Amino acid sequence: MGIYINPGNESFRVIRQGKYVDKSGLIGVVNRTIGLPNKLSCISRPRRFGKSYAAQMLCAYYCLGCDSTSLFDDLEIAKDETYRKHLNQYNIIYLDISGVIGKAGLNKMLLFITQKVSEEIYKIYPNVEHTDALSDLLYNAVEATGRQFIAIIDEWDAPIRDNDCTAEIRKIYLQFLRSLFKDSSITNKVFAAAYMTGILPIKKDGSQSAISEFWEYTILQPGEYAPYIGFTEKEIDALCEEFHVDINKMKYWYDGYKIRGVGSVYNPNSVMKAIQTNIFQSYWPATSDPTSLLEYLNLDKEGLGKALVELMAGKEVPLNPRRFRNDPSSLKSEDDVLTLLTHYGYLSYDEERETVRIPNEEIRIEYADTIHEVTHAETIQRVKRSVQLMKDTADMRANAVAMELQKIHTEEYGPRHYNNEQSLRGTIKLAYFAYKDEYFQQEELAGDTGYADIVYLPKRNSDYPALVIELKALDKSHPQNDAEGAIAQIKKRRYPDILKNYTEEILLVGISYDRDDPDKTHSCMIESWMG
Repeated sequence: MGIYINPGNESFRVIRQGKYVDKSGLIGVVNRTIGLPNKLSCISRPRRFGKSYAAQMLCAYYCLGCDSTSLFDDLEIAKDETYRKHLNQYNIIYLDISGVIGKAGLNKMLLFITQKVSEEIYKIYPNVEHTDALSDLLYNAVEATGRQFIAIIDEWDAPIRDNDCTAEIRKIYLQFLRSLFKDSSITNKVFAAAYMTGILPIKKDGSQSAISEFWEYTILQPGEYAPYIGFTEKEIDALCEEFHVDINKMKYWYDGYKIRGVGSVYNPNSVMKAIQTNIFQSYWPATSDPTSLLEYLNLDKEGLGKALVELMAGKEVPLNPRRFRNDPSSLKSEDDVLTLLTHYGYLSYDEERETVRIPNEEIRIEYADTIHEVTHAETIQRVKRSVQLMKDTADMRANAVAMELQKIHTEEYGPRHYNNEQSLRGTIKLAYFAYKDEYFQQEELAGDTGYADIVYLPKRNSDYPALVIELKALDKSHPQNDAEGAIAQIKKRRYPDILKNYTEEILLVGISYDRDDPDKTHSCMIESWMG
């Protein structure tokens, strides 16, 4: 057994000793590619979505020289008709590219891989004929042993994502991968299958994929691998029941990634940490570099600043991901930036609607923590306006609040959608989009006799009051739908009673605009709740 050749099953054995959510069905998907034209698979998914766990599981299942029966007999894969046929039947070449870079550096990673793989092959199989080229060495190993390899490459895109990696190093690295998988006469002899995983899809080189032989399955189009990208709703329900965890909190914090045919998908790393600690919070900073989000949000791409504000306000933003070159170093448009952030897990893509949105509270916190450091002029101005609006509301400057809301309403909605009920709600969310520093936002918070339109609940360390906001559109047929009428409705239905055990300081905010007024004048009334 080696580190890179036939690493055995010990890593997966350790995983099985903890709480393990059964994702072994993935093995059956890979089994059904063995020896076929689609046997080379590249599966991309965001950080901490179980990529390494999957790679270690595959190593344990396929690796020659060990008996992994006890690790899999009680899992889903044991029911698959292909289970026994491929169990521990193949030589494995396992490469964790991120780990290799950590040991050897970017400049020497390929030399390191060739040396270490060669040393282990000669040690395990002394009769293998010596050669310098890695592809030829693997060919000789198959000739000597009569056993094909399954290649398992984890974090394949680490050099593509590394800011310190030069264009020349990336080019040489892609040529290295081509040398292993490009020549079909060698590939068909050497590899029974390959499973390559990372965050990004394979880089496009000109009009073609840089490694065109691979079949790609991404977070945008995961195909048969969809059930194995994160935890599904059914798996979350089972975990919450087993560990007596609040399912609503779990959904609020970690739900939001939608995959066609599967539905909701959760970040496995964050879910398991919340279960282990019984603390719901953002575990994202511990798993990724927060500067990367700031770096991309700062890019001067037309429309990006506006899209960022809309995303933080909870809106969906249109996305065309098809022109993205799968290369963080050559982002040409707003779509490119948003597509990249989707691959990283900062956005969730709706394939049917072709839109993206911020998926959950964990990721919203990342945006909220980053937004104040953005240097993009448009975004800076919108942040300042939103923060000032919150101050004006807390200080009960109703006229200032009305003027800002009127401005946002006019900027964001054309005549066709201006009078839509949802447009006024959208205006509020866009105007207060920077609320995350001070508030939790609740829409249609249920009271005894109805629902409050929007409620902002102050965080524990906030000096701001709670805000109960009621929205009205005034016209001749509904003269009572003015700001004063909105306040009256809040009082009549006693929406603030919902908050009486949460905070003592509550402001009632009534907002209205006149549909019949050519200028669409907005009005606002703010009162303290006296109980």
